[in-house]
Amino acid sequence: MLKQIEGSLGVAQAVALCRPGVVCAYPISPQTHIVENLGKFVKEGSLKDCEFLNVESEFSAMSVAIGSEVGGVRTYTATASQGLLFMTEGVYSASGLGLPMVMTVASRAIGGPINIWNDHSDSLSQRDSGWLQLFCESNQDAVDTHIMAFKIAEEVGLPVMVCMDGFVLTHAFERLDIPDQETVDKFLPKYEPREFINTKEPVSIGAMVGPEAFTEVRFLQQRKMAKALCVIEKVTKEYRELTGSKSGGLLDCYNCENADIKLIIMGSTVGTAKDEVDRLKTQGINVGIISLKSFRPFPYAAIKEAIGDTKQVICIERAFSFGARGIVCPEVKRAMEGTNCDVKTVVAGLGGRPIFGTTINGIVKDALAGKFTEEFTWYDIDTNVLNNSTLKDENVSFSQGPIAQSVLEKSVKA
Repeated sequence: MLKQIEGSLGVAQAVALCRPGVVCAYPISPQTHIVENLGKFVKEGSLKDCEFLNVESEFSAMSVAIGSEVGGVRTYTATASQGLLFMTEGVYSASGLGLPMVMTVASRAIGGPINIWNDHSDSLSQRDSGWLQLFCESNQDAVDTHIMAFKIAEEVGLPVMVCMDGFVLTHAFERLDIPDQETVDKFLPKYEPREFINTKEPVSIGAMVGPEAFTEVRFLQQRKMAKALCVIEKVTKEYRELTGSKSGGLLDCYNCENADIKLIIMGSTVGTAKDEVDRLKTQGINVGIISLKSFRPFPYAAIKEAIGDTKQVICIERAFSFGARGIVCPEVKRAMEGTNCDVKTVVAGLGGRPIFGTTINGIVKDALAGKFTEEFTWYDIDTNVLNNSTLKDENVSFSQGPIAQSVLEKSVKA
């Protein structure tokens, strides 16, 4: 059914259609509207047989989610930014125990300084946590991916993060096609837990494992991740055949045939890039876009096939690794080992700084002109904010107080 609604409401409706037994909720922008709506559904009775639990922190939300999954109940929660960091201990425990919960990460920058706007630093900080991480490029993609995520999680036996851009998607109103309950029930079977406590056959879950078996535990966890690549594709195919959706999958290619250069992008920036690529095509510049949907597990074979014999690839990244370089780029380089493909990182859009069509245009033309001589480029640095003297002199002194305040004071004086 087509509805003109906010992205967060669309996600809440999609989650409700999956019939969770427990929703653990702690508000943090920009995911708050999702759990607020789920709470409303439970209270009014449209979401039946579901316990909505208000908790006192994000750590508690993940702890309750672990407890409810161990109790044999389909479970959902949501978070963002510092909230995701606060629940990190539990995040690792959930995957290590093989608990197939689903969590929305409404991606937002990590402080300090405090920044509530969108980038991917929160979700990508958990890339080694053992969760599947699926990225959405639109609200329709988010609706469909949440429904698929429950089935993927339960078939693989690992938890899934559905990562959607905070505010850019969560608070945007657009026309969404929400499937009906009958369709979702046909797609997603009744929950049959694997790892759970049964009072008739008592076992310990999460007990200590020593050196004699810990490597084997991690081996099995990695094997589930490898299996997830096939499961994601299988579940996507099933969902598309049932609903006519175009969402999901490991990645999506746009205008990639015979492209002179390919951009690898995650999240809502893909839509902006597609519009600009269409404009560039009228100028005789052929640019392909690879929308990376599954970051964990990383689809090395699919990326290599999508890049093909293209010689130049730019990863536009909305996060980076301090003291190193990009986060997506090294994975792409690994996929292209043994080829002469030149893969580079361009960091843009941190902390909610917008990526316009003109930004994409500039990146493409600078890349084709050979201006990216280093593997890692900060593309949208504002030298007026940073202050030219700071760029020239590494020993420039800052006034006492927060770094951000000091930078802004110097830019004003300049």
